[in-house]
Amino acid sequence: MKIVFTGGGSGGHFYPIIAIAEAIHNQVREQRLVAPKLYYVGPSAFDEQALFGESITFIKSAAGKLRRYPSLWNITDLFVTAFGILWCLVTLFRIYPDVVVSTGGYMSVPTILAAHFLGIPIVVHESDAKPGRANLLASRYAARIAIAFDSAAAYFPKKAQPHVARTGIAVRSALWRLEPEGANQELGLDTSVPTVFIVGGSLGSKRINETVLSALPGLVESVNVIHQTGAAHIKEVEATAKVILEGDRNATRYHPVAYLSVRALQQAAGAATVVVSRAGAGTITEISLWKKPAILIPIPESISHDQRTNAYAYAHTGAAVVIEEANLAPHLLTSEVKRIALDKELSASMAEKGAGFADPDAAKLIAGEVLKIALSHEE
Repeated sequence: MKIVFTGGGSGGHFYPIIAIAEAIHNQVREQRLVAPKLYYVGPSAFDEQALFGESITFIKSAAGKLRRYPSLWNITDLFVTAFGILWCLVTLFRIYPDVVVSTGGYMSVPTILAAHFLGIPIVVHESDAKPGRANLLASRYAARIAIAFDSAAAYFPKKAQPHVARTGIAVRSALWRLEPEGANQELGLDTSVPTVFIVGGSLGSKRINETVLSALPGLVESVNVIHQTGAAHIKEVEATAKVILEGDRNATRYHPVAYLSVRALQQAAGAATVVVSRAGAGTITEISLWKKPAILIPIPESISHDQRTNAYAYAHTGAAVVIEEANLAPHLLTSEVKRIALDKELSASMAEKGAGFADPDAAKLIAGEVLKIALSHEE
């Protein structure tokens, strides 16, 4: 049995692949099946350690990006995508997998089209409230379409509707477990005040970083701050924060980190009273599993079509508030963090309202369908 995964460009598209692969391994052991060969096809490995941990072989391919704004790169990337399709045709023909699983993103397009041309079954996992163009394309050929938001179903073509099912978002099982004491010990948090965990996505967010730095004196006055900056921004953030907080008696309450491993994420989320985050569907699901109130700052629609829809869909439950990036200002961020973190009744109520959003069985459900299709195709 051979299974190919495709999708990526962001953690929201990549890490559900890891969660599904983990669930596949678990079900193979439970059902005493022959271990499948797993592959990940895309322009980059994104997280080599995560792929290695689930015994997934990385195969490099080419994929061009279609930007949502006028750019000469859109023309150039059409040729890149065309080459990628030819490359994937040869690659998939050589491997000839029993099923291809797509989580979306421009990286998935060549693999999906090649799979369709070769008659290989396709399973789509759509995490966002408003499906991306890659998964809308893939849905035309998909045997199964797993969605996280009920609202996503309406966007798919009529002929795809019978194949759509709401499963929730596949999340790595390790992130269901928190280690609240770990962050307290390793970072030396001040346990007399609440903690805000600020995460700008897997690569960090320059706009969020700048706002947090400007808000630092007001934030550390009342809360600990664990701030995931992104590896590309950490040195600049640390240097700027040192100047801003020089002489501040609460300077030790600020803890910038470049990137969080799974264990570090368990610790930071466990210690958090409130989470400030972008609005990727995967991150929202994790926040729900953690049972934490949230402040969501979606990427503008001109850059990302999905995050604003995700944010308001989740905020509708009462578990989060949304700050549009255009309105993001130091004083607003500070006041919202304090309003939620310092009000135990409010934060508990928000956490409870968000708890039912995530489905901890999502990865298991999707993995089960993938295996079923793969086994039937193998016969």
